[in-house]
Amino acid sequence: MNDPQGEAIDSHPVSDRNAPPSTRELLTLGGMFLSLILLLIGLLNFTFNWLIVQMPVAWEQQLGQAIVRIYEPQAKDSPQQDKLNALLDNLEAQIPANSIAKRDYKLLYIPQPVVNAAAIPGDTVIVYQGLLDEMASENELMMVLGHEIGHFANRDHLRSIGRTLVVRTVISSIFGDVSFLADAAQVVTSAQFSQSQEKAADDYGLELLYKNYGQVAGAIDFFDRMAEQRGSNWDFLASHPAPAKRVIRLREIIAEKGYPVADYTPLDPILTES
Repeated sequence: MNDPQGEAIDSHPVSDRNAPPSTRELLTLGGMFLSLILLLIGLLNFTFNWLIVQMPVAWEQQLGQAIVRIYEPQAKDSPQQDKLNALLDNLEAQIPANSIAKRDYKLLYIPQPVVNAAAIPGDTVIVYQGLLDEMASENELMMVLGHEIGHFANRDHLRSIGRTLVVRTVISSIFGDVSFLADAAQVVTSAQFSQSQEKAADDYGLELLYKNYGQVAGAIDFFDRMAEQRGSNWDFLASHPAPAKRVIRLREIIAEKGYPVADYTPLDPILTES
């Protein structure tokens, strides 16, 4: 088509819109966005961990009281709780006076068939009857209690709370209240770190076991049985390293440090009476 002056006019005018982004460009942008989120989570997590190191133990204890009150109604004064507290006191006596783990611990005995123990803020260790039912000696039980004290030494319970808060804050700020995304991200970001925490707590528990008895009988027995019962629905397995690998690692440490293995101390029968 020609205009009145005889010049040709294009019947298909060029669009002023940009071409749609290619798949490669979208992937690049997505990767940059994801990297930014992970960097932000990493920086906040680093900052929170630094603050935890600076936090006075008294603040941690006050923070933990609210959590302890959730579990106190499930526990009860009993001969089992008295005996467990006495055992915990024996381990506590082995902790150096200048250690951050030197505290006035208390134990809550919960008469439920749950195979688990836990360290919670407020200098409190929780032990369920289900765990006691799996114990074959006092030594085994002391290894588990020492492991839980190790979490206090490294302030792992506070670090876990911090990771949860950091991930939820970042994801909620970007996507809004998307709880399932925050939960999924929390699992991914904390899995390896939790494995590291558990190994450090094992090391601490092994050292306390040796100081208390002068030998380490029972250090691996409980975990060895866990490895044999892989199909068991034990809560203790939820966030802990694979039992078989755990046993191999502890055996290596025992051999490396030359810890002797001697006689077992029988478990007090009162602890198996639910």
